[in-house]
Amino acid sequence: MRADRLVAILLLMQARGRVTARQVAEELEISVATARRDLEALSAAGVPVYPQPGRGGGWSLVGGARTDLTGLTAGEARALFLLAGPEARAAPELRSALRKLTRALPETFRAEAEAAAGAVLVDPARWGEREAPRDARVDLLQEAVVRRRKVRFGYGGRERLVDPWGLVDKSATWYLLAGTADGRRTFRVDRIADAELTDLAADRPDELSLTEAWRETVELLERRRSSATATVLVEARLVPVLRDRFGRHLGPDVADAGDGRVRVTVTAHTPGALAEQLAGWAGYVEVESDGVDNVEVRAGLARIGRLLAERYG
Repeated sequence: MRADRLVAILLLMQARGRVTARQVAEELEISVATARRDLEALSAAGVPVYPQPGRGGGWSLVGGARTDLTGLTAGEARALFLLAGPEARAAPELRSALRKLTRALPETFRAEAEAAAGAVLVDPARWGEREAPRDARVDLLQEAVVRRRKVRFGYGGRERLVDPWGLVDKSATWYLLAGTADGRRTFRVDRIADAELTDLAADRPDELSLTEAWRETVELLERRRSSATATVLVEARLVPVLRDRFGRHLGPDVADAGDGRVRVTVTAHTPGALAEQLAGWAGYVEVESDGVDNVEVRAGLARIGRLLAERYG
């Protein structure tokens, strides 16, 4: 769209000070004639843009003027400041960047954007716990991802040299997605030892989508954690509570059991783990008796019950 091109030209001039029609054409992948027409259109529309002929000439903003065009809508600006949050006050680089962005925003956007910066606070510490200090390994790996440099570290008793692709924060636990000689791998950052940023250039697939790669990783891990399945009977009103507790480990199907209860499935990596998770629901759910996993889960629940009775009976 031409409006997008005009905005892009203004931002290009703001960044470089002076540009030629050929430079604009190369940057925006348009013809020199189109670039020249766009520049003339900006000037004709009253934008303080003027040409300077001769060697070393080009098009500039009058007096070094700066535009307030960032390409952001009011909603996008709000979202960006919400994402930064109050922590922006504590991070010098982020604070500086947001200050510059605020100056670049149109006046009508500024008040809402600045208010958004203080509207949301993320407290990663659970009740009864203190917030853990930021892991220095996260900063090092983030730098490696941005600079596209290989990282060397110890993991699982082996030394690794990997191409860092991206970092994921899942429930306050950080993961590194990386390329290795054996393909894509996922590493828990808190299990990484002696991380070292190297000067070796890292490879990152051009078509890589970090979101898609992480989704595939989660699905693979969940399948590995769901090798044991139990069928349980529970009152229908408790299904939402179970779903909140077990998440994707509670099957999507809910069948009427015919006695006022419904039949659902739950999964875990072992029958023993299932028994431990269901033990707290002993008065509300019943594991059916048929099926190998069901039998093992029932045996696990009975064992837990005996241990509790012996200690507290």
